[in-house]
Amino acid sequence: MRGLERAKQIIRDSKTILIACHVNPDGDCIGSLLSLGLALKKLGKRVYLVSPGGVPRDYRALPGAGLIRRTVDCSPDLAIAVDCNEKLMLGKSYRIFQRAKAVMEIDHHLFRKPFGGFLLIDTEAAAVGEIIYLLLKSLKLRLDGDIAQNILTSLIVETNSFRLASTRESTFRICAKLMAIGVDFSRLTEMIYWSSSKQAMLLSGICFSRCRFLKHDRLVWSIVRIRDFRAAGGRDEDVDAVADDMRAIKSVQVSILFREKSPKHLRVSLRSKGQINIGSLAEKYSGGGHFDVAGCVIPNNPGSIKMFLKEAASLI
Repeated sequence: MRGLERAKQIIRDSKTILIACHVNPDGDCIGSLLSLGLALKKLGKRVYLVSPGGVPRDYRALPGAGLIRRTVDCSPDLAIAVDCNEKLMLGKSYRIFQRAKAVMEIDHHLFRKPFGGFLLIDTEAAAVGEIIYLLLKSLKLRLDGDIAQNILTSLIVETNSFRLASTRESTFRICAKLMAIGVDFSRLTEMIYWSSSKQAMLLSGICFSRCRFLKHDRLVWSIVRIRDFRAAGGRDEDVDAVADDMRAIKSVQVSILFREKSPKHLRVSLRSKGQINIGSLAEKYSGGGHFDVAGCVIPNNPGSIKMFLKEAASLI
């Protein structure tokens, strides 16, 4: 993995370290943020953990979650971005990165716009948690149950419970080693996948009731509005799984969920099956992600939705 030796050295040389994840955090970035943060604390570093979007409900019970802040006031020796393919993903926390003596990126996105002086990148890794695991082992850190649980959360979420093509043989080997440390796998998967809030279920139902199909049912799309979140008493994170659930429809090759973020903007979640590269479409709209999982933001108007759907359909 490129950048490993340089990453180890700059971490050893730094006393104060900020670790931040992207806005609209998922289990991969929260699990990576926490596992790396807890591990570096064991090395005697002064560590700040930042998630500009807070901690989603499903991950608040993870070990160390109470240490995460939306922002901090510091000028660290080293600022580390986890699971960010460009600086815009850091939101307002990028201001802290501008004050840091050194900036490191730990990431696995295929579509990237580098912004740090130190890069620890593996685009074939199933999750950032895999990279964190290898980094910590290389640093000769002894992993405890709390660190292992957070890394395993990253792997479970980013592979969609080991269902995505990005899952590798090495992914399962790492999981086996984490479970051997003493992680309760059954309890963890129950917390992440097999329990949903009332709000999430209501919003999922709204999204599925609005599903529309194109290209002989090979493309499915839906939209959720701000008024829907208010009616259900839910949040943006409550529909994180919807695009994946729509992709599970047998005939579907591409699924698209539009989420209204403001009167002017829609957040777009894209998923695909097979060899359909939806990451390139997201990148065209200044977004990014992976070959089969990606996202971007488009203007909130019927014309923009129609044009986006046309371009997505052309990939099939």
